Amino acid sequence: MDRGTLIRSFVLFVALINQTLVIFGKSPLPIDSELVEQFVAVTFTMVSSLIAWFKNNYITEKGKQQRKTLENNGLTKLTKKTK
Repeated sequence: MDRGTLIRSFVLFVALINQTLVIFGKSPLPIDSELVEQFVAVTFTMVSSLIAWFKNNYITEKGKQQRKTLENNGLTKLTKKTK
């Protein structure tokens, strides 16, 4: 698993824990207004979910093979095609 996938997955995990705490009335954010707190929690969860899973994460074996094929052909941002 590459660093980007790990970071996006971690942010998603934190967002889901935050959302769960808000649902059960445990305020992880020091905000008095309940409506603002819920809005912030839902927005954070939605944004982190979109970022985490609309990127190619290459978690499965098929995904890892796809990434290797892309790297071997110089089609990723991280690799340069050398001759």
